[in-house]
Amino acid sequence: MLRLLGNQKTFCDGRTRRDLLHIGGLGVFGLALHAIPGPGQAQARPATPGQKFGQAKSCILIYKYGSPPQHETFDPKPLAPVEIQGEMKAIRTSVPGVQIGDHLPRIARIMDRLTVVRSLTHRFPLHGTVYALTGSPDVDTRIESQPRNPRQWPFIGSLVDYVEDRRTNGIMPGIPRNIALPFPMGSKNEIPPLAGPYGAMLGMRYDPVYTSFTAAGTSKAPDIVAGRGFHDPLFGIKSTDRLDLGEAALVEKDSAQLELRRSLLTQFNHARRAVDLSERMQIFTQQQQTAYSLLTSGKVHDALDYTREPMRVRDQYGMTLFGQSCLAARRLIEAGTKFVTVIWDAYGLNAGSWDTHHNHYGRLKNFLLPVFDQTFSSLILDLEQRGLLDETLVLVLSEHGRTPRIDSKPLGAGRDHWSRAYSQVYAGGGMGRGVVVGRTDKHAGDVEETPISPKDILATAFHLLGIDPESTFADPTGRPLPFTGTGLLRPELLG
Repeated sequence: MLRLLGNQKTFCDGRTRRDLLHIGGLGVFGLALHAIPGPGQAQARPATPGQKFGQAKSCILIYKYGSPPQHETFDPKPLAPVEIQGEMKAIRTSVPGVQIGDHLPRIARIMDRLTVVRSLTHRFPLHGTVYALTGSPDVDTRIESQPRNPRQWPFIGSLVDYVEDRRTNGIMPGIPRNIALPFPMGSKNEIPPLAGPYGAMLGMRYDPVYTSFTAAGTSKAPDIVAGRGFHDPLFGIKSTDRLDLGEAALVEKDSAQLELRRSLLTQFNHARRAVDLSERMQIFTQQQQTAYSLLTSGKVHDALDYTREPMRVRDQYGMTLFGQSCLAARRLIEAGTKFVTVIWDAYGLNAGSWDTHHNHYGRLKNFLLPVFDQTFSSLILDLEQRGLLDETLVLVLSEHGRTPRIDSKPLGAGRDHWSRAYSQVYAGGGMGRGVVVGRTDKHAGDVEETPISPKDILATAFHLLGIDPESTFADPTGRPLPFTGTGLLRPELLG
């Protein structure tokens, strides 16, 4: 494990921890440490073909850190009292009888291509990124900020990468199978980097290849806390701003960075000595060279370069970091990447992104919902027009939902964490079209019909990607663990 000790940071719940930046994949060649073999080998069970099994050839996962509210998105309650419904209303969609939040008009027009689940539920109203993105059965707050903790379960994209690696007998693809945009999670805000989107027990070889984005935002985003505003690239970027391939593209510009690199390399060398210095070290070196070759290949750079797209297309997605990242995700899928993750992460402050404890309405109305509405609807229509939607699974995931009752004390009001009932949206790759699954009570606070676990979503995604959700991987002791924990395939989602 490589560590960079930092200052104390404050979480949205007020707690503080030492900021441990666990650097995965930072070596001489940027992402070379992904090549360290994992402690255990996974085994995918042969699956019995069933309804839409394997229809999805690839997946785009959009992860909205902080968790959007169900009331203002996909489960509005127009008949609820004002302290529940709030300032925002409901609008009709292209599916008769289905309403969604009034600040999602573009998504309302394409509702007939989407599956909405209103009955997601679990018992952890915390920012459990590991719980949302892996088969882990619990939220363990002690290791949520430790991406390299050996008890972490592997990310869904890492398991897809692993299965494909086995299917091809270890032959490296022409482009990485598992890529995450626009920058490593937690690297641009005050909180420690969170675990979740990593290879974890499978080893760093199966971490996503992370891109980097270093430009400043062009517009000041609505304040999270009064008087602490900042320019957020998720709200606006220049048309010339680009993603790059992380550390492989960085050049140290000052002595502090050089000293940091020396420290990391020293730790890297110690880690290498801890590895079996025979066959495993030879494998490491070969994979290191292959990883560097992939990252410097023109194919990856070309796919990431959304500036090659016509300005008309770029404007449709939105000239924001989220919009252009989703456009890059579509380009990567076309280039052959199997699994692309676009992370809408907190930027600047610790209580950022979709974690609307403060200025709930200001951020939703003027930033979060308009940007998501434009980009997500454009992504779905673009995939459809290119003939890719039926074979590209699009998942929008988050940790939980938000409280039915509005907290009126903060400026702009707020909704706090809530996991007993929340909503998500999916499309393509075999998901149903114009489908609404589940029902909540009159306040969208509890599930009344068809409770669904976030593990069930992962299991259904594996099924659509042609992987038996009951497949297992080995933990460090060799004990087999199921890919999705308690997750079950949910045919209701398939239409």
